[in-house]
Formats: sequence, C-alpha cells, structure tokens
Amino acid sequence: MPPRWKPSALPAIAALACMAATPAIAANANKDTLLLPDRIWTAEGNTTHTGWAVLVHDGAIAAVGPAASIHAPEGAQRIELPGTTLTPGLIDLHSHLFLHPYNETLWNDQVLKEPQDYRTLAAAGHARDTLLAGFTALRDLGTEGAGYADVSVKRAIDEGMIPGPHLFVATRAIVASASYGPGPRGFRPDIDLPGGAEEVSGVDAATRATREQAGHGADWIKLYADYRVGPDGGTMPTLSEAEMKAIVDTAHLSGRPVAAHAASDAGVRMAVEAGVDSIEHGYGASEATFRLMKQRGVAYEPTLTAVESTAEYFEHYVPGQSEPTPRMREAGHAFRTALKLGVTIGNGSDVGVFAHGSNWREPVAMVRAGMTPTQALHATTDVAARILRQQDRFGRIAPGLRADLAAFSGDPSQHIDDLQHPVFVMKDGTIYRTP
Repeated sequence: MPPRWKPSALPAIAALACMAATPAIAANANKDTLLLPDRIWTAEGNTTHTGWAVLVHDGAIAAVGPAASIHAPEGAQRIELPGTTLTPGLIDLHSHLFLHPYNETLWNDQVLKEPQDYRTLAAAGHARDTLLAGFTALRDLGTEGAGYADVSVKRAIDEGMIPGPHLFVATRAIVASASYGPGPRGFRPDIDLPGGAEEVSGVDAATRATREQAGHGADWIKLYADYRVGPDGGTMPTLSEAEMKAIVDTAHLSGRPVAAHAASDAGVRMAVEAGVDSIEHGYGASEATFRLMKQRGVAYEPTLTAVESTAEYFEHYVPGQSEPTPRMREAGHAFRTALKLGVTIGNGSDVGVFAHGSNWREPVAMVRAGMTPTQALHATTDVAARILRQQDRFGRIAPGLRADLAAFSGDPSQHIDDLQHPVFVMKDGTIYRTP
C-alpha cells in the first residue's frame, strides 16, 4: 500500500525531508513502473544480468528479465538508471534506532540524560537515513532504555506517517538482574537508575517478561546470554540455563523467534543449547560451538563494524592505518571460523554504535574478513530475509515479492564498497530516492 500522508504528520514529515540529502518521494505505488538499470543482481544465484528490467505493479514485482521481453502497460512510468546495479532492498539484522554513535554521546548519557520523546524523534530520523541508504528492512534489537517506543516507530512507518524500512522490533530486551547498564558499577548503590533492558531473576520472571514484551508488540525476543559481569569485568554468562530455556520456550510458543546477545564461548553455547534462533556478536565462540550452531541451524550476526567503531572511539584505531586491535582480531577469527564451517551468516551490524545510514560498512567488513562480494550481498538480502522468516515477502528480485529495491552506482557484486553509493530506493513500490 502507498503511504497515507496524514495532515497531522505533515510538519514532522516536512522536517524529516528537509534534513535528508534526498527527500522521500510519495510516489503512487499503484502505478506501473519500469526500472531500467545497467545491471540487475536478483539474489537468485550469483550472476549479474546486463540489459534486464523490472516491472513493478501495485507495490509488487510483476516481472523481471531481459528488457525486450517485458511489456509495460501503456502509461507506465519509465525510470532509467544508467551506470547502476539494481539489487533487492538491503537488510540489517542488528540495529538500534534509539542509539547514536558513542563518540557523540556515551551510552550511559544517552540512556540517562536524553528524554524518551527526544530519542523517539531521533529514531524516526535514523529510520529515514536507513531507508535512503537502500536498507528496506531492519531488525531492531532493543530500545536501550526507551521502553516500547520502537513499536510506535514501527506503526508510524507502517501507517505512512514517517519514511523508514520495514521494522521488526524486540522492544526492551531481557537481561539478568544487576548485569546490564546503567549501573550497578560506577554509580552510587542507593540510586535507582533506569535500565537499558528489562531485568529478570528466576524462571517465573523470565517467562513473565517474555509474555509482556510479546504482548506489547515484540516481533522478536532478545535475551542477553552473557555480559561483562566477571570479577575483573570479563564476559561471563548471566542468565541461567533454566531462565534462557523459559524465555525461548515462551517466545516460541507464541510464534516469536529469539535472538541472543552472546560474546563468550560459554554464553554462545548455553544460548544455542537453550534453542535460540540467532546469535549476535559471538566473538569468543570456539570452533566446536560454531559446529553446534551449524548443526542446529542457528544464524549468526557478526557485528564486525561495532567492534571496529568502538576501537576508533576508545582505542585510537585509525581505519586503513592502524593494526587491528585484539578485539577486532578476535571478532575476525570468529567470523572466519563460522564462514569456514558453513554457519548461516546474516548481515547484522549493531548500527547505532556507529551512524545510521552507513549500514553498508558491515557487508564491506565481511568482505574484508573473508567473504566474496556476492556472499556478502546474499547475507544482506535473501539470507537475511530467511533469518527474518520473510523470504516470501522480500529479499530477492522475483515476481510476486514486494517491490523493495535499491540501485547503486557501480556493481557491488564485484566491488562491495559500491553499496555506499545508493541512487535509487523503492519500498513496497513507493519511490523514496531517485537520481
């Protein structure tokens, strides 16, 4: 369906459009549109097709193939995209719309000092930036202290009040008591601080939190299997096996998959054994644990860019000049191990730690760590769609799927860096960016 631009939303939309490099275009999604790029990468195989075209009708892909074989209806809009490659709309499986880069404002200060209303308005801008960058779907894994505001941002996008990608939200996320910030370390013990996620202790509390988050609109449930709780600040498991199993079983009973933050080998293994559907980060996972993930079909989002970004902010790392930090080397080793073993790897960047709209950095990092450009494109399109359970809606350029499409200058199937040059973006048949 085309966006329903509501009069009450027009001032906010105008402000958002003015801030964008290219304003969103409220095109009529019911109109036939013929797209004529130089090349098309459909995500069905690895081949890029020259001289092909895509016909869009009523928000969906009606036809794709050699331009001479596609007969557009009379009056169809023709859009020529010279010098570009058309791909499925890109997908980022690990984002935080309610955060912005830590070199602008530290995480503690964002959660403690920025009002939720302000953070929600900022999240709307971040959603716009993401869409204009060619990312038409986003899994947002926790509001980091902003409650259930992601459900409202998703609704505003779905109702056409603001531009943004398809959102799949996790609301508050679930953590073990006294394990996640702000606090308890570094603050007076008698201060009751707002938390970055919902704290639980015990199976009953874990079950209750899962049901409440699902009831408030979570599409996915996110749990923290480990965190920096060791005596020396090292990463150790937090939730017990029974607590994790209760979260997973309750979520699955309601038809919701579970994503697990897990950075240690023990945390990853416990989460996989509890039945989670995806592992986020996984930096310290061993080869044996990745083999278990492969065996059980658990997806992996490596978030390489988050490690690189924090190294830039706090460890004086300069891309292209400095040697990788120990944490970057650890993350790269984990990624290469998962890739070697054939673990399902989806594009998940942890954007919010770095700037929204620069989500392209993660597929670039995955290629730098050992993927081919086409492997990284698959991880960012059809593979990511399968992880989302949305492969029948988007993720490929094929008749019957939603017209979620992006065109980039150059050819990212050969040079993945070309993803940083979007020139055309369409979601559900509506054009949001055009040359």
